[in-house]
Amino acid sequence: MSPPNDEKHACDWQEYARHLEEKLAKQAEEQQALKEQITALQRQQFGKKSEKLPSPERELRKEKQQTERAKQQAEALRKRRENAIAKTKLETHEHELSLTPEQCSCPHCGSTELLPVGRGKTSTICRYIPGRFVRDVYRRETRKCRCGRYIETAAPPEKALEGTRYDEGFVAHIMVSKCGDSIPLYRMEKQYRRAGVNISRATMNELLHRHAELLDPLGKCLTAEIASSDVVLADETSIKLQSAKGKAWMWAFLAGSLIAYRFSSTRSGTTPREVLGGSAGTLLVDAYTGYNSVTGVDGRERAGCLAHARRKLFESREADESVSDALALIQDVYRVEHDAKEHGIAQSAAHLELRQARAAPAMDKLKRWLDERDGQHSPKSKIASAINYARNNWAELTRFLKDPRIPVDNNRSEAALRVIALGRKNFLFVGHESAGNNLAVLYSLISTCEACGVNPMEYLPDVMRRISTHPATQIRELLPDRWQPAKA
Repeated sequence: MSPPNDEKHACDWQEYARHLEEKLAKQAEEQQALKEQITALQRQQFGKKSEKLPSPERELRKEKQQTERAKQQAEALRKRRENAIAKTKLETHEHELSLTPEQCSCPHCGSTELLPVGRGKTSTICRYIPGRFVRDVYRRETRKCRCGRYIETAAPPEKALEGTRYDEGFVAHIMVSKCGDSIPLYRMEKQYRRAGVNISRATMNELLHRHAELLDPLGKCLTAEIASSDVVLADETSIKLQSAKGKAWMWAFLAGSLIAYRFSSTRSGTTPREVLGGSAGTLLVDAYTGYNSVTGVDGRERAGCLAHARRKLFESREADESVSDALALIQDVYRVEHDAKEHGIAQSAAHLELRQARAAPAMDKLKRWLDERDGQHSPKSKIASAINYARNNWAELTRFLKDPRIPVDNNRSEAALRVIALGRKNFLFVGHESAGNNLAVLYSLISTCEACGVNPMEYLPDVMRRISTHPATQIRELLPDRWQPAKA
């Protein structure tokens, strides 16, 4: 809008002034929003750790630090006992160290007949011996008949897949190194070379994917078990796909100690629908609309993540001093969860009573706090966004008050994606879609092993040997939470 040329038209000048005021107000809102974004980025990049969002568990530990010295000492004693038990599993070599002839003579009386004192003193030293690879050479007997028409050779050692000279333990080491420890293949190539094994990245990549395809039935069974669970947690993160210009996505679905990953070239609701479509129960996710395809009247009941609401409020605390009151109310909710775990009543009827008695009043106060401040801040500001997020998702955020099995946040699924983020940083991309599917299977089995307390270096070789002959109807027995090693 341009200013009027005729000074006699006062109404036009007033309209022009109002237009400028509205434009200046809009620019001020945009500048404030940009300022908040810059401040948040500076805090994230250069700020002290104390300025970043602390976890609720850490805050609760700080509050009870002075009154729980005895528990901390008991915990330290428990860890020492666990370490002592772990040491007994190490390969142990005992050495006898004798006194020298000079030490066997008493400097006071000159006697050389010293008496032994018990079994002597013990000194323990832990040594590191670089890992070793062993090459097994099998001389297979071959015989022939004198008639010249028959020749026979002894059968080769059994392997999960033919056409390779690397056994399942070696392949499991590649799998765990890449998908458990996020070590790229080119680093493994150098490590193996130092250990005396000359194996190329191309060979390792082929071994990885061929055996992942062998384990694919276990990945599908694991996904089906999670889909049949009443409470499922889910989240997703991006990963670069080399054969495409855009991003691909790795999805994580959790139920209890089971973790299943799913690779997809899109972030649409197709993946949740393929995994959870037609299932009933509760789905705990953030506010992303991609999960709408499996929630609603014909799908799962949706539960929200309180940690997301807390994080948004924490990032906007500089705009309103009273945000600390809202954060304190959320902390009260987490205190209830902490106490339930401490007393061993998590996910029980007693836990639900505790939530209704203590967490429900805290959430009611938080709702009043949000309603009172609705519309008091610029729509584009961080605090307005945080308030709107909590109010718009209030039914989902309070779903945990009705079912003790529903967690208050989605932090477990976010934690499950950290290994994907670390791998994304270390080996940069996935070659193609089928490779992404294979990696998802390996991530699923290795992460579930860790969640169930199973050593994946023992689990993977065993199931790779057994899966081809194991009955398909009993494949569930080979998942990490039920797995038992094959008898020798």
